[in-house]
Amino acid sequence: QVQLVESGGGLVQPGGSLRLSCAASGFTFSSYAMSWYRQAPGKERELVARISSAGGRTNYADSMKGRFTISRDNAKNTVYLQMNSLKPEDTAVYYCKAVGRKDYWGQGTQVTVSS
Repeated sequence: QVQLVESGGGLVQPGGSLRLSCAASGFTFSSYAMSWYRQAPGKERELVARISSAGGRTNYADSMKGRFTISRDNAKNTVYLQMNSLKPEDTAVYYCKAVGRKDYWGQGTQVTVSS
């Protein structure tokens, strides 16, 4: 069955970095664009970044440009989100999403930015 398993979340101080991973299985990963979303308490889920199926094109939400980097390794069926210069407002549950013939979501990983 399809699985998207996020990992790498945790507690980090402002200005710190985290690298999230999303391991995929059960579908042809290399045929799917992949996205990261996040949802903060009381807020709607928002797009963080997107990467094309082959990895050649990336897009970012304006507030993440220059701080976050999305990448993927199709040999490992994994997409990553490198997050630098983290701010308290980056605190949220981060989800990966596979975008293709059908869309699939992971269960999310909590990122908390606090001193």
